[in-house]
Amino acid sequence: MTTTTFMPVTDGGKANLLDHLSTALLPYSTVLNIAPEDIASLSADAQSFRYALQSASDMQAYSQSWTAFKNNQRDGTGAIASWPVVPALGVPMPTAVKPGIISRLSSLAAQIKTNKNYTAAMGKDLWLIGTEIVIDPVSWKPVISVQFQAGHPTVLWTKGQASAIEIWVDRNDTKGFLLMTINTDPNTVDTASLPFAGSSEMWRYKAIYLLHDVQVGQWSDVISVSVGS
Repeated sequence: MTTTTFMPVTDGGKANLLDHLSTALLPYSTVLNIAPEDIASLSADAQSFRYALQSASDMQAYSQSWTAFKNNQRDGTGAIASWPVVPALGVPMPTAVKPGIISRLSSLAAQIKTNKNYTAAMGKDLWLIGTEIVIDPVSWKPVISVQFQAGHPTVLWTKGQASAIEIWVDRNDTKGFLLMTINTDPNTVDTASLPFAGSSEMWRYKAIYLLHDVQVGQWSDVISVSVGS
């Protein structure tokens, strides 16, 4: 099973794509019927997002320098340290754009890819063809944990690429593990009746992922919790 995506996951990757596309798209603008105002908007978005990303990084570093300064003031020794220097914003400052840069980028990419003159070679040159990602359900293994809500165990899990999850429970009643539920959205509350007041039982949980209603991958590790008072 494979999937592809051209959109980078990180903000840095998104900024790089905006920078690249704002330059690389211009030679294709006529054949792909990209309006000049769309090119101008893409360029403004690229400059604004890059500036915001760099400024946020500078301010984060500034914040970290204050934390280090504070800790040194509190626990350090030696000579008097200088106050952290406020970082200067880059100049010139680009014109701010309206929110939704990545949404506009995705819409533009869709417009480009549906143009009758678009080719795979263009897509590669414009960075609009993603890297193939191989999804191997055989290796999937849920990682589960339990927290309590009003005394009831809640099984915590993440979905990933799976369609759903089967959760099984052993309530220490000689019946062994039985299917508790199939769930498509994390997380899962065990709504079974709790032990009588003043008593407790050891319940155990395990889970396995489903893909198109079929069990895939490996069972999770079994997790045991004490339920009741």
